[in-house]
Amino acid sequence: MNEEENNLEQATLGAGCFWCVEAVFQNLKGVKKVVSGYTGGKVKNPTYREVCSGLTGHAEVAQITFDPADISFKDILEVFWKTHDPTTLNKQGADVGTQYRSAIFYHNDEQKEIAEAYKQKLDDAEAFPDPIVTEISPLGVFFEAEDYHQNYFNENPGQPYCQFVVKPKVDKVKAVFSEKLKA
Repeated sequence: MNEEENNLEQATLGAGCFWCVEAVFQNLKGVKKVVSGYTGGKVKNPTYREVCSGLTGHAEVAQITFDPADISFKDILEVFWKTHDPTTLNKQGADVGTQYRSAIFYHNDEQKEIAEAYKQKLDDAEAFPDPIVTEISPLGVFFEAEDYHQNYFNENPGQPYCQFVVKPKVDKVKAVFSEKLKA
């Protein structure tokens, strides 16, 4: 492992379908890798079909590897909060079920503290019309999703879900966070 890799951190976030979360974070400066996967459940090595059943307890998540010298965990959370609805329990748009829950799976105590403080600050400021229901839990085992889920938006831009659900989120990030995008 080289010196740069030693300084990288990870964030694991659930905000509905992992195709959206992956696409939202891929183009941010400082983000080195985004992997779609599952965590927070009770079944070992779950498949997409099993997770979609809602019976495994897993959330669809994206695990984001980033360089904190270029983008902070707090900056990642800012994008997270602004690109999904953290006030709907187990639901994002038409995607319904515990697998689509809003969740921050923290990797260490510092991430937990930052996430809890940020959530409290948003609730205190009434930033959303309803209280935030985002789960903040320790990261358990992360299972990488099947290969066809990786880089999904970029590999399938003409797919209707990508056009009508993912692309508007990506466009929002480009408009709202232009200063945080890779050149």
